[in-house]
Formats: sequence, structure tokens, C-alpha cells
Amino acid sequence: MTLEYQIDGPENDGLTKPSPGGPLGADMERRDGRDKVTGAARYAAEHVPAGLLHGVLKGAPGLGAVRLSNAEEVGAIPGVRLVLQDERMIRNAAQGTAGEAPVQGVSKAEYVGQPVVLVVAESFETAWHAANRLQISCEGASLPVLPEKGEVDDDMQEEAITGEPGTAFSDAEVLVDETYTTPALTSAPMEPHAAVAEWHGDRLTLHGSLQMLRYNRAELADSLGIEPEKVRLRAPFVGGGFGSKLGISADCVAAALAARELGQPVRVVQHRRQVFEINTRRSETRQRIRLAAGHDGRLTGLGHESRVSNLPGEEFSEPVLQGSYFAYAAPNRLLRNDLVRLNRPAAGSVRAPGEAVGVTVFEVAMDELAGKCGIDPVELRLRNLPETEPDSDRPFSSHRLADCLTKGRDSFGWDDRPAEPRQRREGEWWIGTGMAAAVRVNMVMPAEARVRLTPDGRAVVETDMTDIGTGTYSILGQIAAEGLGLAVDDVDVCLGDTDLPAGSGSGGSFGAASTGTAVWLACEEIRREIAGRMGCDAQELTLSDRHAACGNDRRSLPEVLAGEPLSGRGKLEPGEALEKVRQATWGAVFSEVAVNDVTGEVRVRRLQGTFAVGRVLNQRTARSQAQGGMTWGLGLALTEGMVHDRRDGHIVNRDLAEYHVPVNADVPHLDVHLLEDLDPWAGPLAAKGIGELGICGSGSAILNAIHHACGVRIRDLPATPDRILSGLT
Repeated sequence: MTLEYQIDGPENDGLTKPSPGGPLGADMERRDGRDKVTGAARYAAEHVPAGLLHGVLKGAPGLGAVRLSNAEEVGAIPGVRLVLQDERMIRNAAQGTAGEAPVQGVSKAEYVGQPVVLVVAESFETAWHAANRLQISCEGASLPVLPEKGEVDDDMQEEAITGEPGTAFSDAEVLVDETYTTPALTSAPMEPHAAVAEWHGDRLTLHGSLQMLRYNRAELADSLGIEPEKVRLRAPFVGGGFGSKLGISADCVAAALAARELGQPVRVVQHRRQVFEINTRRSETRQRIRLAAGHDGRLTGLGHESRVSNLPGEEFSEPVLQGSYFAYAAPNRLLRNDLVRLNRPAAGSVRAPGEAVGVTVFEVAMDELAGKCGIDPVELRLRNLPETEPDSDRPFSSHRLADCLTKGRDSFGWDDRPAEPRQRREGEWWIGTGMAAAVRVNMVMPAEARVRLTPDGRAVVETDMTDIGTGTYSILGQIAAEGLGLAVDDVDVCLGDTDLPAGSGSGGSFGAASTGTAVWLACEEIRREIAGRMGCDAQELTLSDRHAACGNDRRSLPEVLAGEPLSGRGKLEPGEALEKVRQATWGAVFSEVAVNDVTGEVRVRRLQGTFAVGRVLNQRTARSQAQGGMTWGLGLALTEGMVHDRRDGHIVNRDLAEYHVPVNADVPHLDVHLLEDLDPWAGPLAAKGIGELGICGSGSAILNAIHHACGVRIRDLPATPDRILSGLT
């Protein structure tokens, strides 16, 4: 039996709700942590079947028609088994939740580095050598590679106008009208994208580094021209994804094609530089923010216009405006996003797509407005919080931004700061503080899970949901333990295999809440069966310490099961809740920085985040996710940015030596406060997403602190020393 559930509203749905003090919400260590630090956890590339061959992808050196002149010569190198050019190979990774083949073909290069050939050999060294011997040329390209030369795709324009924003801007008592830019960004996961493909007759098993197996299976099958039922994907451990592994990548299709042709398993692992090139990046943005207000700081007009890019043929457009639709109230509003077609590597979802850059820029503009109005930045935000979603008038399912702002302000010691910039100095260092609100949409995705209760009273959770380093193994185990009255150690969790029920996958901060709810439903199905055996209603049943109790009747689970296992299956559908209400997560980030007056160096001294994210399923993993998001925000503000060559669009800094992600020395102690927020619209667990929220305010809190410290306003990110020095006087 399957218990199906749709989240349609906050009404009493008859489901059991978690009780305080149980395994759910406890501060527990990651159950997969020991395996990972000892090397027992096996990642995609570490699967080594007998007869394994090694494949190396080779990318196009330019744009246009691809010509390979010495394939036969390279194919004759001893140990080389195959030089593969197949039009079924994919141009770039699939977009998240695509569920179908991405753009295919190797005869034309749409961007520099696009994979166009695979060399397979008996050793990796031979394959690498042979790939480097290939002579590839590209001809006949005259394609736009610069944002200012690309054409706007009118079919992809997003626009929403309320009231008369033009009048509001022209008549404003106080007006902020500034343009901000953010560079292209990459996910840069520690584990490179990798695939090991092996065929058993007409059935493919692929070990891959993938985030969303329910969609990846369909994408790979469509690319190969076979039925999804003939594809089995396995990804029990994924070493980070951050959006770049939402869809299948070039290694998956190439490995599968080569393995079928050669009749042996083939492994393809992307080189670190290929990880930067052939997987989706975050688009660069150019954003104009206009804020019209009275002298009291109350917004009368709000404008957010952005321009982003993507390859021809790609339907993804960085949703820069996502947070601006509901973060602040203003009667006159103009929101517009344009997409320019460029021949740079494909743009797609990178952690917190849209809000990461949109909210960051908007919160800098809000700080500028606070300065012009002479109002404290926290107070300015409090004065402009909406009662309902401004454009649609939908109610909020919960709204905790005011609480985050005030509680964060009080615990940070915000009121002690001087109001004006450049007021505190320690030797060569200017010291300042800044803050920003953080908002992020909350999503729910379809998910299924199965829970089996064994005759001895242990439970097994089964779903193809992935753990990309976020703690899924721990959280799903805690949910099942809570639902069945077991200790967490009495629950085994099996993940990352498409032979199991299809979970939501990991992405969009929806994984834990969506697949976790499916696990809860599966446990509810088991509870109902146990209650039936004991002659009572499921709401009257108590499960604890491997015992079931109903009234005065108390029995051990093995006694109730009588030697037979029980199985429950849960299926979650999003339902109508997301249409009826605006669901979001909320936060406020406060920062203290030091800016060197001589070198322009920025050191973040303190970073504090206060977040409301629904029910916290595991205190430790939730804090870790918040800290990870805050670190991403620090990188966005200070260090990260992809550099594209202006001649052909290729990525100049395509490795971790030149693309500067924050390291330990860059990151201070990160102070995280999680507020209780049991959103009644979020299903029986009342859980929401957390992983991406911290990104959405941390960068702007740091940028605003830089201005408060030294008076330099950075509008072109990141705030590197050269940009700060040019503004210091």
C-alpha cells in the first residue's frame, strides 16, 4: 500500500505529527561522517569493475564547425581502443529537473571547451596522452561572446509592472538609482563529475556523480535512445554538487556510448578544468536598482531590472528577481529580466539561483537608501515589510523576517555601531559593520520512499534520494526513528539507487523536506497497520522503545509483527499550497569587517546569521548548511568570479588556483541562530529548506560593512583589493 499526500493547506490532515524531545530535531553527528573521513564511502569514480577502460573527453579549441584531422592516427596508438565522435554526445550538462536529453551533437562547437570527442584506452595515461595528440579545429564562427554584443531573446523576457513606477521614481523625495554587476560563478564541487558505465545485455548500470536520479535516469535514457527502465543509476555518495550535478553531464553519455560499443565498462572523469568549462555556471548579471522613498524611508517605488546570459537553445534564465517579488512592500513596482544569447559555457542553477545575486545586490541598494534617508538599516527594512505578497496579494504561509532582524540585531550588538562610515580605526585598518536581510523561496517536489520494519523491530529506509554532503542519511534516519518510536541506530538508510522509490533529489533546498515527508508518510502507513492489529486508531497509538501501546495494551514490536515484516510506502505531491500562499524562508545576517587602508585587503571578523527555516530536522546539519551558505556569500562578496576571454569567451581562470573560493583563513567563526518556525503550510513535518538561504544575505552584509568601515561602496562584485583601493582617499 502507498500513502499518498498532497500539501493543500494547513488543515488537520489526520497524520501523526512529530512530538518534542524525540530523535527529530536533535543535535546528532552525521552517520556517514566516519565512512567519509576514513575512505570507506565510495564515490562514482571509485567503482572499478573488471575490465575497466578509461575515457578522456577532449574539448573544442574554438567556435564553429568541428574538424578532427588525425583520428585514425590517434586510434592506432598502442592501448587506444576507441576515438568516439557521436552526435548523441551532449553539448553541456542538462538543466535541473529537465527529464530529457540536453542539446546533443559534436559537429558544431557553441563554446570553447565544449566536449566533442572521447578517447578510450586501456590505461588513463594512454587515454590522456592520446587525447592531447588529437588535432581539432573549428571553422566558420562569427558568434557573440560579449554581453554588450549579444541579442536579447524577446521570448525569454520577464516583466511585471504594478502601479506607476515611472512617476514614483521621478517624484521621489529620496531616490536610489544605481547599477550593479556580478560576474559569472561556478559551483566548483570537490568531487569532479564522473561516470562509470557498464552494460549487461541491453541494460545500462551507471555509477555517477548526480544529484537528482529520478530526472537523470530519464535524461540519460533519452540521450541514448532507450527506455528509462533499462537504465539503473547509482550515486550513494556525491562529493558536492551545488547545482552543477542536477542534470546529467557529458561524462555520463560519453561513458555509456563507449561502453556499449566496446563491450567493456568505461570510466570517464572530468579534469578539474573541464568541471569549470562543460557544466553549468551562474550567469553574469547587470542589475539596475531604483528605490523611491519618502524621507521616512517608506518605499513608494521599487525597480529591479536585470540582464543575464545563456547559450542559444537553453531555456534557463537566472531568476534574479525571485526575491524582489515579495521581500518589500511598495505600491509602484517594475521588475524586468532580460536574457542575452552568448557563446559562453551554459548557464544554469548554481546554489541559490536567482536570490544569491539578486537579493545580494538589492540589499546593498537598501543600505544605500538607509544612508540617504538617515535611517538605521534594520529599521528601514522593518518599515517596509509587506503584509501580503505585494504583486499577488497572496498571504504568507509564515513571515519571520522581522523576528530575524530584531533578534539578530540584539544578539550582534548592532546598536553600538556609529551611524556614519569611517568612524573606527585600528592602525592601518578601518573597522565597520553591516547587515542585510535574507529571503529565499521555499519549494516542495514530488517524492517517494519506502520504509520496511523487520520482524526484530528494526527499520530500513529506501529511496533514490541522494546525499551530496548535506546529511540526508542522518536526517531520514531520524525521521523514521521518530515515526516508528525507534532509536536512530535501529534505522538503516539506503540511498542513491534508481531501483529504489524515486525521491525528490537534492537541489533547491527541497530535498530534506520533500523526501523526508515521503519517509514520514511511509512510517504513517506502518503505524496504521500496527494500530489495526492492536484494535485502535492510529492517532491513539504510541510507538516508543520498540514497543507499541494503545490504551492499556502494550506490546513489543516483534510481538506485534509475529515474525512478518511490515512495509509502508509514502508518496508526496506538492499540491495547491504553493499556489495559495507565498512560502519562503527568512534570515538576517550581520557582519563586522576590517579594511586595510594601505592594501585594500578585507578581513571578515564576525559573521552572524539568524534564520527561520521551518522545523529544524537536525540541529547540527542545519547549522552546517547555514554556515556553508554564509561561506558562499563571503566568496560572492570578496573573492569569486569567472573571467572570460573577450575574444572567444573561453574561461581564463578555470581551476582552483585562479578561481578563488574562500578557504579557512578567509572565514571567521560563523555564528548561527535558528528560530523556531513551524509553518502550518509545510506539511506534517513543517520543514522547509535551509541550504541556500545563508548565501542570500551574507554577501551584502559584508559589502555594506565595507562601506561602513572605509566609505567605499562596491557595486561591481567581487570587492577585490584593487576595487577598494580605487575608492579609498
